[in-house]
Amino acid sequence: MPKTSAPVGQTCFEAFQSALDSADMIGHWAWDPATDRVRVDALVALLFKVDPTAAEAGIPLAIYEGAIHADDRDRVDGLIRRSVAAGSSYVAEYRVIAVDGRTRWVLARGRFTSDHAGRPTGGRGILVDITGLRAREETGGAVAPGTGETPLDRAVEHALAAQEAVAALGDPALKAEADALLMALGRRLARRQIAERRRLLN
Repeated sequence: MPKTSAPVGQTCFEAFQSALDSADMIGHWAWDPATDRVRVDALVALLFKVDPTAAEAGIPLAIYEGAIHADDRDRVDGLIRRSVAAGSSYVAEYRVIAVDGRTRWVLARGRFTSDHAGRPTGGRGILVDITGLRAREETGGAVAPGTGETPLDRAVEHALAAQEAVAALGDPALKAEADALLMALGRRLARRQIAERRRLLN
């Protein structure tokens, strides 16, 4: 697994800090199994300490795995690989070391698909920075796996598909609307995750 990531310049660092100061950290990812490349938006790239330009074009999944905190990496890697093999969804919380040098908590929700022979055909998902939520909680690092598809889960998948289609249209106004919907759904996912963890601890 790679120990280094693509270099990140000072301008990217400043953009990341500005984004953190002004908005929730949320983004999406898409994985192409044919090339083992993952494409993410710029904010998620900086969250995983990789170059945004390279991340938009697509970089190996192993680069992102390498950015996961060492104490969480094996657990998350195993969960993802099981989900890929089963063509199923997953939900996980874990830590990453971001471009600002801080350890941040993320909530990842993804779904993998496979063909009739069980070969993976793709994956897509949403990722939310929940560092602020975790800071207000005292419950440790529990993970609530995806156990079923709820209306919220379906809404996230449709929003991701809509965002991809809108991006292809090249309409900035529509893209802003699609991004806003995805951000709202990400916040709802984060709140659901916190509520599930509280319920499990009671």
